[in-house]
Amino acid sequence: MAPSTEHLDLVFGALADPTRRAILERLANGDATVSDLVAPSGYSQPTVSKHLKVLERAGLVSRGRDAQFRPVRLNAAPLAGAVNWLGTYHQFWEESLDQLGAYVNELKRRANEHE
Repeated sequence: MAPSTEHLDLVFGALADPTRRAILERLANGDATVSDLVAPSGYSQPTVSKHLKVLERAGLVSRGRDAQFRPVRLNAAPLAGAVNWLGTYHQFWEESLDQLGAYVNELKRRANEHE
C-alpha cells in the first residue's frame, strides 16, 4: 500500500532538517536515550526533544520503556515509503540522462566532422 500524501509530507518534512537526519543516522547504530542524543549534538535537551517529536509524528522513531530508561528506536518503514515514492521518478531520470548522453555524443560527432 502506498503511503498517503500527508504521511509523505511528514516524512520529507522530518528529513528536511540536518539535525533530525543526524539523529536518524545515530539511531541506525542502535537505540539511544535522549541524553545519548544530546551529548554529540551540542543542542539542549528540549531542542533534541522537539526534533524527536517531529520524527515521532512522521513515524520514523518510537520511544520504548526499559526500567528507568526510555530508549529511542529507529523505525525505518516510513523511509521505505519515501524511497518507493522517489523510485517512481527513477525511470524518468534514467531516460533524461540517456537523452542527454546521446545529445552530447551527437555534438562530439559533429565537432569531429568539422575538424
